[in-house]
Amino acid sequence: MICTVTDAGVTVVFTPRGEIDSDTLPGLLSATRALPESVTGVTWDLREAQFIDVAGLHLLVHQRAACQEAGRILTVVGLGRQPRRLLELAWEVFPEGRWADFLPGGLLAAAA
Repeated sequence: MICTVTDAGVTVVFTPRGEIDSDTLPGLLSATRALPESVTGVTWDLREAQFIDVAGLHLLVHQRAACQEAGRILTVVGLGRQPRRLLELAWEVFPEGRWADFLPGGLLAAAA
């Protein structure tokens, strides 16, 4: 897993490459905990993350909660076929999890 972090002032863009799974989740969460208070926006560009499993779902839920707590705007972009399908399945099985928030046109996109 390679993760490029771009800081454009107050917005940070995380661009993980490869898989988001239980092996890579701790490092990704650690990187997000190190953000300075001045950051007001967090974007996860998943264009180069070809595969996510349940750990990827945990990452997104954690990021939603962390951004809400810190008063940050969370944006998720670049969903490939497999990550998008996993989110769609999660939404179908457990809509209370608000998985549609992470899909294009979801609530997170509307808030951005």
